[in-house]
Amino acid sequence: MLQRTDGGFASAAPVPELLDASVAEFGARNALSFFGRKWTYSELGALVDRVAAGLQANGVQKGTKVGLCLPNTPYSVIFFFAIMKAGGTVVNFSPLYVERELRHQIRDSGTLMMVVPDLRLIHSRVAAVAREAGLQRVIVCPMAGILPFPKGLLFNLFKRKDKAVYSRGDGLHLPYADLLRHADRPAPVAVDPEQDVAVLQYTGGTTGVPKGAMLTHGNVSANARQLVAHADCRSIGVTRVVGVLPLFHVFAMQTVMLIPICLGAEIVLVPRFQLSDLLDTIEREKPTMFPGVPTIYGAINNVPGIEKRDLSSLTLCISGGAPLPQDVRERFQQITGCRLVEGYGLSETAPVVSANPPLGLVKDGSVGTALPQTVIEIRSLTDPSRILGPGEKGEVCVRGPQVMKGYFNRPEETANAFIDGALRTGDVGYLDTDGYLFLVDRIKDVILCGGYNVYPRVIEEALYLHPAVAEAVAIGVADSYRGQAPKAFVTLRAGTEATPEELMTFLAAQISKIEMPKAVEIRDSLPKSVVGKLSKKELVEEERQRAEG
Repeated sequence: MLQRTDGGFASAAPVPELLDASVAEFGARNALSFFGRKWTYSELGALVDRVAAGLQANGVQKGTKVGLCLPNTPYSVIFFFAIMKAGGTVVNFSPLYVERELRHQIRDSGTLMMVVPDLRLIHSRVAAVAREAGLQRVIVCPMAGILPFPKGLLFNLFKRKDKAVYSRGDGLHLPYADLLRHADRPAPVAVDPEQDVAVLQYTGGTTGVPKGAMLTHGNVSANARQLVAHADCRSIGVTRVVGVLPLFHVFAMQTVMLIPICLGAEIVLVPRFQLSDLLDTIEREKPTMFPGVPTIYGAINNVPGIEKRDLSSLTLCISGGAPLPQDVRERFQQITGCRLVEGYGLSETAPVVSANPPLGLVKDGSVGTALPQTVIEIRSLTDPSRILGPGEKGEVCVRGPQVMKGYFNRPEETANAFIDGALRTGDVGYLDTDGYLFLVDRIKDVILCGGYNVYPRVIEEALYLHPAVAEAVAIGVADSYRGQAPKAFVTLRAGTEATPEELMTFLAAQISKIEMPKAVEIRDSLPKSVVGKLSKKELVEEERQRAEG
């Protein structure tokens, strides 16, 4: 067991207080930047208040679920805080969701309003399911209204085919401008930070139907302050953050939005990931902090001539969402001179549990030490009531102010997610004698191979040691003799060559015979989630269909 109790902050507070404090202290500073257009903290605070008042005038009250289905834009930040100020709960939706996914999550969460951009691609899918799914309002936000001159004018002139088509008088659609016609400030709403849900964050659904993790105001605000303290953001001098990770994802919610807002820093919003545009943005805007996922850092490392790009403004990069290969970390640090640290968390912990300290010791292969006020327990896989000692592998369990209230409308699954009050993460790991957490793998990903437990991460990390391997994923596939056997999938670095046979020979010197995959398949690309994490479920399904066919 490891507990961090330092931090020196009150853990539970209404989330809008984070913004209010920075508006009061840093009003004249830039808060948001979008394609060169800027908003100060005072301007952001005023917009949030006006939108919150408009939401209340249109029926939002304590507990009303309001969905955000937006790319990274100023609207994402404005509505995040405005919904909570009006008393509502934010429900995050991916703008890439298809109609089936939208319909399920709207119904499951009880979302009554949805905020969308006036982009046909996103709006049309929401509008198609709105009435049958139970939406009462679709709030439409004009992209031209947040672009600098003359980009806004040109958008209206030349992007008409991309704009949403809807009727203002159909009783469903509510233009953003109509929200601004009400009072300048919302009516105050009493908030119990420990009980009132700020964000309903749906899990990725890799173990079944996605579930809504109920993150209270206390969960969300505490994790923001934990991160600021643990990462020494003030000492490092975080003044500008580039946000390419989508804000509907819980990791980006904290690192792209709430950390900079706590610090009075500027958020440079990037609506979609395009590598060349991202590098141009970093050179032009000179951010000091860049949160990302391993695939993004790996892609930057592999850009031809990357050493000639000016990334010297970066002082802190935080990687999350997936294991960070050691060679990716070392190469990125060599190119940029910036410390790249790995953290660990999940939707149910708002989301961060641990991270390597940017100004302290970083241990290879570790996801760092517990955040302040956080307890990490390693519990036996065979007897979960037993807490294990240093070096012993078991299930990672967590206590702390960031741990969710439970799953929305799923009391049985909520009960199963906890043991003795600690959250069961479903991850296998161990703590060393210094309190650093090392993850072995997901319990559900463990390959049961002839009576042995084989951890895919061991195979993946071995593959990353090969100079030609860019990305690697290992899964379990059906095997007539062993029940299951590992199979690996890789992509190669640009300009390199390797054969499956070469990679198998390489692996034989790196891992045990029982861990050796039955095959290595080289692909042009591997499936990824919407935030760029390598995704296994598509490969598992492919192999299942292949076995049945």
